[in-house]
Amino acid sequence: MRLHHALLLLPIVGLACLSSEANDERERPPSIILFLVDDMGWTDGGVFGSDYYETPNIDTFAKQAMRFTNAYAHPLCSPSRASILTGQEESRHGILSAHGHQEPEPWGAQVYQPATSRNEYLLTKSRTYLNPDATTLAEVFLDAGYRTAHMGKWHLGLTQEHWPDQHGFEVTFHSAPDPGPPGSTYFSPHGIHPDGKPGATRRVGNIVDGPEGEHIDDRLGTEAIKYITEHRDEPFYLNLWMYDCHGPWEAKLDLIQKFAKKDSQPDGHTNPVYAAMLKTMDDNFGRVMKALDELGIAEDTIVVFFSDNGGNTHSMGASEQKRKVANPKGKTYGSTKIYNDYAGVQYPTKNLGLRGGKGKLYEGGERVPLMVRWPKHAPAGSVSETIVNNIDLYPTLLELTGQAEPDNHVIDGKSFAKVLTEGEEGTCRTSVSYFPYHGGGISVRDGDWKLIRRYTRRPDSYDGLVELFNLKDDLGESQNLAGEMPDKVAELDKLIEAHFEHTGGLPPKPNPDFQPHLGASTKSGSPTHGLVPKQSRIESIDGAIRVIAQGKNPFLGTAQVKLDGPITLHLQARGVYGKSGTGRVQWRTQEQTEFPATGQTVDFKVPESTTWQDITVQVPVEGRSQLLRLYVPATDGLEIRAIRWTAQGGKRVQWDFSTDQ
Repeated sequence: MRLHHALLLLPIVGLACLSSEANDERERPPSIILFLVDDMGWTDGGVFGSDYYETPNIDTFAKQAMRFTNAYAHPLCSPSRASILTGQEESRHGILSAHGHQEPEPWGAQVYQPATSRNEYLLTKSRTYLNPDATTLAEVFLDAGYRTAHMGKWHLGLTQEHWPDQHGFEVTFHSAPDPGPPGSTYFSPHGIHPDGKPGATRRVGNIVDGPEGEHIDDRLGTEAIKYITEHRDEPFYLNLWMYDCHGPWEAKLDLIQKFAKKDSQPDGHTNPVYAAMLKTMDDNFGRVMKALDELGIAEDTIVVFFSDNGGNTHSMGASEQKRKVANPKGKTYGSTKIYNDYAGVQYPTKNLGLRGGKGKLYEGGERVPLMVRWPKHAPAGSVSETIVNNIDLYPTLLELTGQAEPDNHVIDGKSFAKVLTEGEEGTCRTSVSYFPYHGGGISVRDGDWKLIRRYTRRPDSYDGLVELFNLKDDLGESQNLAGEMPDKVAELDKLIEAHFEHTGGLPPKPNPDFQPHLGASTKSGSPTHGLVPKQSRIESIDGAIRVIAQGKNPFLGTAQVKLDGPITLHLQARGVYGKSGTGRVQWRTQEQTEFPATGQTVDFKVPESTTWQDITVQVPVEGRSQLLRLYVPATDGLEIRAIRWTAQGGKRVQWDFSTDQ
């Protein structure tokens, strides 16, 4: 972020004069619309190969643009968005996961996130907002005299000091927190407050409710057309970042019903709800493209159509739907019922021909649609196999518009402007994605070859910690060649080492406290064996458990912890929905036949945060513990990643639910 005191009109005049001398057809630099779709898969659209989804406006646009078949993004949204705006690798800007809605922490050097003894590697902790000192695309264009606007999903910082207006955007239309649509619904009213601290229970921003039932992407289309019309006589840079097709999985009912009647093939796309979401996005893309034509500025506007990550192939399974419909008062109860009525139990989309999806380092999570249109400069209806990455958009747009790269800002991306304007091909380019969590790691594609290096073992999902694929012969990544080709693995491993050296990022490293077989003092295969929920229930979530209150005094009881006091409790936990609360530990010793009426309790605080908290509680047990109760906040409950009870002598008993990190 840098301070901007006034629009600098001189660069516009100078650039316009230079442009006029070089090319009389253009009197001013081109405007830019960066149209970003949320969670759109590689085959989600007619031009991309779907026989079920209907995207007539996108299909028409493809006939006017250059389409890239080897375009890559990070497998999750916040890192991709940060890379687009900074031109930097994830390991440099430090946003490694979809944490743009979490509480910001003071900026500093990259650090490792908390780990347990079951974590084989220490993993880099993800940042939750853009570096305030980074020079964004918007700031470059603003300094060059462009008008700048961001409309739609941001997800690059929760609080006001990290919002788009602090990163070079003069006009904004968004709210926070925003992992999905405002207020977690696509339909007005959204319940956005104009001020205050954003959080799980208070959405804040400048999105004002429209008529009841208005779809937020329809509103985005309207706001974008208004902005374009107002600035049609001057160059502008517009981020139009749609909310579709992210959860919650709700759409216009008439469109859902239309697609539910449409024939589909079991091995193709089949989800009428997702099809309806995609159609609404396509409708509004078409509205904006029509506005450019009607205003007579289509030829002077570079339009980039892109997705932030691969299609979602994991949400809305049977257990998720069951959980959501179990709470009739929940915000997603109604949309889940509709989803089940029309889509049944199926994931939102299928990345046909590719393995995996959003959140995975396989092609289904990383390979995305990308098209660029610039009439009279980029050949219409062309297709490029050049390997490009989200970090490449930054230098490409600067080169196409004649802007110099900013001082004191490192750009990792490489411009593909000449691919667009001169037809160059670059299939030997390298693309890297760093996502170390949830069984991820780092992937590198170099030409036809792709290596994935893991930092968590998940034998049910993949073999070992290294996978090697030849994408030319095996686009579906079904044959791991790592064991057969150690020299190729070593060659690509060197690219990973060079990547971290180049970016200065903090690479994972072996955990010195790793003990692969240490866990709860039980031989049961159940991760919660020995924990008895009272006035509560336990749900399994990704890499943790959620203890949900069902009475006034919810707790987990255990007779598995028999340790000589005093005892220290170490928790990795967070409040449900990030809420704060108070927990309590109560104990009974072997000499006692029942819990005393008073005393032998210790309270602990759960801070308000959506990030995992390390909580330490000193439990002054006198004698040997027999029964322990871990009370959770009675309002909403507690999410727990690990529980560890340790005696003074070092003996411990623990439960660790973080096997997926």
